[in-house]
Amino acid sequence: MENLIHQLREGRLKKHAMEEGRGLVFGTHRSPAAECAPFDIAKLTEQYQVGQKVSGQPYRYLIRTYGCQMNEHDTEVMAGMLQTMGYEPASDVESADFILFNTCAVRENAEDKVFGEIGRLRPLKQRNPELVLGLCGCMAQEKGVQKLVQDKFPWVDLVFGTHNLHRLPQLLTEARQSQETVLEVWDYAPQTMENLPKVRAQGTRAWVNIQYGCNKFCTYCIVPYTRGAERSRLPEDILDEIRNLIADGYRDITLLGQNVNDYGVDLGNMTFAQLLRQVNSLEGIDRIRFTTSNPWNFTQELIDAIAESEHVVEHIHLPVQSGNNRILKRMNRSHTREAYLHLVQRIRDKIPGVSLTTDIIVGFPGETEEEFQDTLKLVEEVRFDNAFTFIYSARENTPAATFEDTVTLAEKKARLKRLNDMQYSISREKQEQYVGQELDVLVEGPSKTNPDVLAGRTRKNQLVLFAGTSALVGQHVKVRVTEPQTWLLKGEIVSHRGEESA
Repeated sequence: MENLIHQLREGRLKKHAMEEGRGLVFGTHRSPAAECAPFDIAKLTEQYQVGQKVSGQPYRYLIRTYGCQMNEHDTEVMAGMLQTMGYEPASDVESADFILFNTCAVRENAEDKVFGEIGRLRPLKQRNPELVLGLCGCMAQEKGVQKLVQDKFPWVDLVFGTHNLHRLPQLLTEARQSQETVLEVWDYAPQTMENLPKVRAQGTRAWVNIQYGCNKFCTYCIVPYTRGAERSRLPEDILDEIRNLIADGYRDITLLGQNVNDYGVDLGNMTFAQLLRQVNSLEGIDRIRFTTSNPWNFTQELIDAIAESEHVVEHIHLPVQSGNNRILKRMNRSHTREAYLHLVQRIRDKIPGVSLTTDIIVGFPGETEEEFQDTLKLVEEVRFDNAFTFIYSARENTPAATFEDTVTLAEKKARLKRLNDMQYSISREKQEQYVGQELDVLVEGPSKTNPDVLAGRTRKNQLVLFAGTSALVGQHVKVRVTEPQTWLLKGEIVSHRGEESA
């Protein structure tokens, strides 16, 4: 069969697929569905208990998390396993018996931060030889990082990757007994583990993995190498987890995956749109979010499901990465500029007022000033509510790392500033439209910067700050916007649901 992406780039697929909203969905190139296996909590409880120290104090752990929401969720799982083993959370590095760095490999500066922190912990390790230091996550999947740890950071006791996270209890037990670094990194995940214990942050929001891995192989991206092939969880397992979260009082559920709209392709009997409708029908569900989506197969079926599901919020994160077709092709992105703009229009036609956010890379190898101008023009045309913007960062063993790069760092920084200046202006203009409006806000808790102020979010994921008491946490309130800012809104409470129903 002729490559459909080639047809799209030549403009021959538009009427056939893109205008009908079927996207680019391929059912034959996927790896088979991963085996789902239950995690043996009883074995964890029986074989890997740490007990107490001679002093009678518990062993304590500290996890430092870098990167995306997927990493945050992995930290919740690892904390759950550690607490089942008998560990308790530590408040700082000095009181910790096990310090674990859950890492991100998407950009080089994230790796630099991690190794800087590990270097600063060497004196603590020398003072306390019983302290166990560990490194896990996406960085650990890189061969170069593994070698660097062995050669330059021998005081790291434990290294494991994303595919064998469930083996943390066994590996930690080995590390406590070994004089050498315990290093176990799997190249792929043979199973999708279910029933892993989790320690979730208290509050209103929770993350639920629906899919792991990525098959897209964008030339700049290390995720397919660190997270592996796409693997979908069974819908019944996802629904059971969400039912439990609802029962525990969580109100705002985010469905997580490297590419959520590929969910179910490997299962063969379920689409992401169908899963959204099933989650939407759960009794007691409040708000449903999802991230991240790829324009690749954002189908009309999915757009309709979002529009017609009352609990699915009006916020879509849709990474474009560049506004120039030549750069998109070099990135191995499956969409063109024209296809992306057409998709945006179809979304806005069906979901009026939808909030659109995106990711953009500047300074991709070989990007010319004219090609960068195409990105600026796309941003100006789409008018995103927000954009996460980055200077291109070469990653180990990705194809783009071998591309000739003629753009200087100074020029990349200048382009990033121009892009940010434009997006900040657009974001501020959009925020100012809300002055005087009354918004439905789900109260999350005290503001991070002022405990006397409450923070909450709208359905469109806008952060809103306002005065109120802690009794309102977890409730919906009406807030009148009084002061718009680029990244947040400030306002005053008009009413809350308890008053409205009285």
